[in-house]
Amino acid sequence: MAAIVQECFSIGSTVVCTTCYNANIEGEVLAFDQQTKMLILKCPSASKSAKLNDVYIVNLAMCSDVQVKKEVCIVPEQPLSLNLQRLSTRARNQVEQKKRQLTALAAGVSPEGQNLFMAIARTIEQVTWAGPKIVVFNEVMISPPYKIDNVHTNCPSDQRKLSYVKKIVEKHVNDQANINQSTSADIAAN
Repeated sequence: MAAIVQECFSIGSTVVCTTCYNANIEGEVLAFDQQTKMLILKCPSASKSAKLNDVYIVNLAMCSDVQVKKEVCIVPEQPLSLNLQRLSTRARNQVEQKKRQLTALAAGVSPEGQNLFMAIARTIEQVTWAGPKIVVFNEVMISPPYKIDNVHTNCPSDQRKLSYVKKIVEKHVNDQANINQSTSADIAAN
């Protein structure tokens, strides 16, 4: 690297890096790791969207030049403390959700069934797979092809759960039909 790497880049500073491929990357410093010489830059989005940014992780060992265009000298605020219990619970829930998805894939369930399962799981925690069937509340079953007519229960005494699950299935089927219809209209317009 031709330029001397600074001991530290201030968060918020604007930096221009010239890579070994002669590409210039200009952006705001989000983070810098002195040990690995890795710099994280936030740059304007390549899609020109004002709401989006591109984030680059730049290995300064692979840069031929680094220039600081604007140095920021203010000390950044101390980040808020993290609620580790909440993060742990969130991670555990995500792992459980992914395991349920894997069970569906292992059972050879269609994408429609998987989508319906995920739609139900957003509202109801008690949803599992029994082969290709979706089981809700341990009582209500939805069989392929996962339409309203395929929702049934072995416990006729509790019709509320059955009607609730049927409403969720009906809404999901209607939402999917609307998505497919608008996608078809977009394709036809182009």
